[in-house]
Amino acid sequence: MNEARAARIGEKKLQILQTIAEMLERPEAVKVTTALLAKQLDVSEAALYRHFASKAQMYEGIIEFIETGMFSVIGQIEAKEESGLKQAEAIVASLLRFAQKNRGLTRVLVGDALIHENPRLQTRINQLLDRIEATLKQCLKVAAAQGALATEHDFTAHADALVCYTLGRWQRFVKSGFKDDPLARWAVQWPLLAR
Repeated sequence: MNEARAARIGEKKLQILQTIAEMLERPEAVKVTTALLAKQLDVSEAALYRHFASKAQMYEGIIEFIETGMFSVIGQIEAKEESGLKQAEAIVASLLRFAQKNRGLTRVLVGDALIHENPRLQTRINQLLDRIEATLKQCLKVAAAQGALATEHDFTAHADALVCYTLGRWQRFVKSGFKDDPLARWAVQWPLLAR
């Protein structure tokens, strides 16, 4: 396969994933079917399956995109910020900002778009959340080593609470039809979450 053809295939795959994300941004929460997707792209369903073996594989591509984007930003935060507590704050804020900018992808993160899809997709989201929790736990351990938190602090419970908070904000955003801003009241809530 030549490079130009491979690039065209890659562009078509990306176009399919972007279209799914755009369809998921609609507040009325229509279930994305391959028939609707094909109609939106003005192609046949068979054309979709030339690029992806299944709809589950399309969603896996979206989850991979989410994970790559999030952990790229998290890596930048960890590299720039020395304070463990400020790292945790910036990571949670970046996750809320991600939702603001990527409404359709947020529906995937909260599982709303994955209802009646392959269960392995929710497992992938759970693994992503576990990875975020582990990262936050490490930031909190750094904060304790820097004297910002007590050494006997329950890092696991604290990291879990931060992930639950984030999920709750994402959920409210999705269930409000994207009206309840994930970063609303953030400046007041972070000091409560930082303890």
